Amino acid sequence: MPAADDRFDWALVRSFLAVLDAGSLTGAARRSGLLQPTLSRHVAELEAQLGAPLFERTGRGVTPTATAIAIADAARRMEEGALALRRRLAARRVADTGTVRITTSQVAAVWLLPPLLAELQRHEPGLQIELHASNAVSNLLRREADIAVRMVRPAQQSLLARKLGEIGIVAAAHQSYLAQAGTPRTRDELLRHRLIGYDRDDSMLRGFAALGVPVTRELFVLRTDDQVAYSRLVACGAGIGFVAGYTLGRFPGVVPLLPALRIPPLPCWLAVHREIRGSRLVRRVFDYLAEAIPAVLAASASR
Repeated sequence: MPAADDRFDWALVRSFLAVLDAGSLTGAARRSGLLQPTLSRHVAELEAQLGAPLFERTGRGVTPTATAIAIADAARRMEEGALALRRRLAARRVADTGTVRITTSQVAAVWLLPPLLAELQRHEPGLQIELHASNAVSNLLRREADIAVRMVRPAQQSLLARKLGEIGIVAAAHQSYLAQAGTPRTRDELLRHRLIGYDRDDSMLRGFAALGVPVTRELFVLRTDDQVAYSRLVACGAGIGFVAGYTLGRFPGVVPLLPALRIPPLPCWLAVHREIRGSRLVRRVFDYLAEAIPAVLAASASR
């Protein structure tokens, strides 16, 4: 086997491990947040450097070759070293610059956190905040952020996580739409309205199925996976959508519908890596969000 190129790129190994662990390029893209063409190119470059194929393409994914299996352990040790270095650099960065990086969903980054972070900076003007908006579940182990606000419970044992409450999901529409189309009073009437749904994200379909109402994506005449665009469609009277309860106050004229429709809420979790929990700045931001976010969720629930 030819020796690897001296100009070795760690990003190629990271993409290789992502595909190896996911079993497909699609799954690796979903987990890592990288684009599928980027992952495919990285794997091809690594294969060219090694002079051997790493995966056999199948109809449902990829199967690792003997070469892939042979280098997997060394690749994981390289990953562990890279992650340890990133953690040390991140801890130094926080201590030296006073910066805390927060990752959360697009909706929370737009409607939940901004007023809370503005209030925090009024009390601590020397604190620098980086807000990363992404619907992909960022991995704190890979140092993509110092703190995460997520709607799923972090699974890694090296993370400290605290459940802050539950985010109520409500059916809602602008009064202009209701004036034209009428207000649904029952679930069956709701299904006859112009509904706004997701495009490739199937979570709404699974939510309806959990309510005992199996539907297809064609039920939703307007579809987008962009959460900001989704909120704007509801706010502009395009139809009836399903939104986080805490966002309703941000859209004048948008009102909740069908209070008897029991849509399962989303859990809200706050997570931080154990190694940087001891940082004064990270701890200050973590404790502040742990107090401020539940108050917002409680206020929206009472409304």
